[in-house]
Amino acid sequence: MEYLKSKIRDVIDFPQKGIVFKDLTTLFKDARALHIVGWDLSQLYRDKGVTKVVGIESRGFIGGSILAFELGAGFVPLRKPGKLPADTVSASYDKEYGKDTIEIHKDAITENDIVVLHDDVLATGGTMAAAYNLVKSMNPKKIYINFVIELSALHGRDKFPEEAEVTSLITY
Repeated sequence: MEYLKSKIRDVIDFPQKGIVFKDLTTLFKDARALHIVGWDLSQLYRDKGVTKVVGIESRGFIGGSILAFELGAGFVPLRKPGKLPADTVSASYDKEYGKDTIEIHKDAITENDIVVLHDDVLATGGTMAAAYNLVKSMNPKKIYINFVIELSALHGRDKFPEEAEVTSLITY
């Protein structure tokens, strides 16, 4: 994990003053680090029967796609409004910098699916909590929640119900 941590760049005052942004683009561009992340993520779910990985726009698409590939599962993008071409369901939520909405195709998840929801960073948890509730409304068999990084001081885990299984590769 120290190698992965060494590849994460802190960007001061982004996206606003007082925020220290954990930039994973420097981790993603390093071939060894990207391989480690993909391998470590996949080991968390190798024997869980995962059928779909839902990646949250946009950085969640990177780790989520790798995880889906490694598990032999399908990949489902969870996007901002107006980006998906077919019928969607949506959820609006409050986040640390304002209000937002996410959408998923109505036919993306079935009751037979075992799903991993993936995003790059767990900060305050608003986006993933909305994603969890949206996917849960589609009645899959099981939902796991996963992040590359968790910022524990922001208590994002508190936004999820007790039954939600949440994992993070790196915790700050």
